[in-house]
Amino acid sequence: MLPLYDENRSYTTPIVTYMLIAANIIVFFFYFFQGITSLEYAMKTLGVIPIYIINGRRLWTLITSMFIHADILHLGGNMLYLYIFGDNVEDAFGRLKYLLFYFLCGFGASFFHILSIMVSLPNIRALNLRIPAVGASGAISGVLGAYMVLYPNARIRTLVMTWIITIVTIPAYYYIGAWFLYQFLMGIWSLTGLFSNVAFWAHVGGFITGILIVKLLRIKPKRRRRIIYRYYYVPVY
Repeated sequence: MLPLYDENRSYTTPIVTYMLIAANIIVFFFYFFQGITSLEYAMKTLGVIPIYIINGRRLWTLITSMFIHADILHLGGNMLYLYIFGDNVEDAFGRLKYLLFYFLCGFGASFFHILSIMVSLPNIRALNLRIPAVGASGAISGVLGAYMVLYPNARIRTLVMTWIITIVTIPAYYYIGAWFLYQFLMGIWSLTGLFSNVAFWAHVGGFITGILIVKLLRIKPKRRRRIIYRYYYVPVY
């Protein structure tokens, strides 16, 4: 399933969401156009390498890693989700709080990712502690968590590809809930030694962080404005 757009229009122009999307695109192509070696160097120097974070080193990569992507598909998928779900969450938080919320979800995602490595099998742990984690998906997972809490009944137009290709409308709680269940189950499986280049626990952690922040700050969705029509009788002579 691939989300195309939601039918939940925002009140304001999502400036912060657009800026985040633009920043991710600019950073990716800055390194991409310099060649694969440059992109790999960016991932190694700007990505979160768990062993360094545990030792209190290169903590700034907790931020820079959110703007580095491994390839165009990685970038495109993340930016699509941010574009679809970010505007309404920004609407509910307000621009400054939303930006802070976004980074906090990214931090929460990194924490869960590192924690999952520490509780994994010893041979897997030794390898994964030195693999850089990159991408905005942890922070965007927090946006998804917030969206599901704030707009559970919003309708998501979704492309479904099986033996036929069709577009269906799915409630947000169902779509995002199914997405989270998949991330969680794959995260459990990854602890058994399954190799994957996807940081499932970062997605789970970002999602949970997003929900907790919405609940703790008691963020509410903006109410839809009611349009009241008044009719006046004007006599015509």
